[in-house]
Amino acid sequence: MDHLVLTVISEDQPGLVERVAQCVADHHGNWLESRMSRMAGQFAGILRVAVPATGRAELVTALEGLSAHGIRVLLAESGAEPSCNWKPIHLDLVGNDRPGIVRDITSLLAEHGVNLENLVTEVMPAPMSNELLFHAEALLAVPLELSLEVLQSKLETLADDLMVELNLRTEN
Repeated sequence: MDHLVLTVISEDQPGLVERVAQCVADHHGNWLESRMSRMAGQFAGILRVAVPATGRAELVTALEGLSAHGIRVLLAESGAEPSCNWKPIHLDLVGNDRPGIVRDITSLLAEHGVNLENLVTEVMPAPMSNELLFHAEALLAVPLELSLEVLQSKLETLADDLMVELNLRTEN
């Protein structure tokens, strides 16, 4: 079996995921995992499929043909999973919104070898003041040699500038 990672983007429309799923199934593929979401009238997703090596080329052609329905599909080979030299950590972060907040947080994480496994962000008005608050939830892959106390300390230093509340906890 060949494994492919597909990125799908389209103007949101009913039946979009079904078209992709039907395409995969028609070529004896197996839908293994996915993350999908609608935002601002657009739909985007990433998914991993397994397909018999003999049907791979036909599946790729069929997926590319979805462009006739306004569905763009980018394909990549599934990479090897890295050896487990990290620990999964869940991060909750809330603070006053400002331009550059995502850059500053992700820069600090990258500087310490922390990988983002999953990231969800949103900006919402604060309940009492109506000031805009930035909220992020992330699953981090933290190097085993990096203590959570050090990471917490570094993030809190950044948080003073951003007025951010942090809740780091080990992922269960």
